[in-house]
Amino acid sequence: MVHHRRGLRRLLKDDDQLARIEQDWTNAGLDQRRTAILEYAVLLTNQPGDVAESNVEQLRSVGLTDRDILDVCEVVGYYAYVNRIADGLGVDLEDWLPDD
Repeated sequence: MVHHRRGLRRLLKDDDQLARIEQDWTNAGLDQRRTAILEYAVLLTNQPGDVAESNVEQLRSVGLTDRDILDVCEVVGYYAYVNRIADGLGVDLEDWLPDD
């Protein structure tokens, strides 16, 4: 997770918000768009068979285009795949990766 944190820190440029997200993203004060994306990502990760058209419509209702939704879906799916491969093979993070 260290490398994910580092990437998010670079994108946000806000250490306080990063800390709130790490603590509890559902109460981190995120806007509707980001909240909808994260809710979709959690559902797709934990219960992929439960994703329905209404979930896609929720993303559209906060301004995501169909291309945006495809991008979100692909990124979530890719991370799920890569993490399962790494976990399945017992891959550890490289010790040269810094914490921040």
